[in-house]
Amino acid sequence: MDKKFKIGIDYGGTKIEAILIDENGKEIRRERSGYDKNYESGIETVKKFVENFKQESSQDATVGIAIPGFLSNETGLVHNANSDWLNKKSFKKDLEKELSCEIKMMNDANCFTLSESIDGAGKDFKSVFGVIIGTGFGGGLSFNKEIIEGANQVAGDWGHQPLPYPTEDEKNTEIKCISPTCGRPLCAEQFISGTGFADIFNKKYNTNYKSPEIVELDRNNDERANEEFKLYEDRFARLIAVMIGIFDPEAIILGGGMSNVDRLYKNLPDIIPKYTFSEKVRTKILKNKHGDSSGVRGAAWLWN
Repeated sequence: MDKKFKIGIDYGGTKIEAILIDENGKEIRRERSGYDKNYESGIETVKKFVENFKQESSQDATVGIAIPGFLSNETGLVHNANSDWLNKKSFKKDLEKELSCEIKMMNDANCFTLSESIDGAGKDFKSVFGVIIGTGFGGGLSFNKEIIEGANQVAGDWGHQPLPYPTEDEKNTEIKCISPTCGRPLCAEQFISGTGFADIFNKKYNTNYKSPEIVELDRNNDERANEEFKLYEDRFARLIAVMIGIFDPEAIILGGGMSNVDRLYKNLPDIIPKYTFSEKVRTKILKNKHGDSSGVRGAAWLWN
């Protein structure tokens, strides 16, 4: 019997990544390319990847695409994409016309969650909550290796929910989300994303560090960085406790740049019980298995 191949595309804000895997998840080929930040350039880049990968697989491989937004089931238009040129466009329909094949498309946080649920850090669990903590902050829910999108297609996407149990200092930060579909104070993304974490640190200490530099400061026992990470972990634990109270997943898997902060996996399990309505917290806090390639693998697995 011939092998079946899957193509996954991760459509990022500055780069597009593509992967070719077989039916068992074995990686055959992976490439990444920049593109001009406009609609036409993105379509041409995706088309080039798919055509090249289909030639290599010698057959009609399925195509799945992860996007930084969501495709409305009602209108077929993209919404809430941080790549602005995708918003209110028939991206799926236009791509299918260019590629002459059916494709599947889903939010990138959902694709990350799907990947880690199928053959990643969450493969041994039935219920998984995947979290991406990078420039932004988002999440997705998986049950029995399938994504739960929800009635409004935002299930698990907690990035723009309010920070629970805010302290007076947090209320006084006067941080307001810049997203046009949020714009609210105490937006979780402004506190937990790598960008938000750095912004708070720099505002407090009159510095100009990026989040990886603050991580390095903490590793070198910088008191300021250590204190901010303690606050960060407490905020993150509050958010996780709320999620446990609603979805109660067996595993929470972290992705994105901040998932590389080792202290989170040591400290969060000790803090979460303070805010959780349960006599014991059994949920595992795990680092992703597939790293930067997890979203693109999830896009391929949309045809699982």
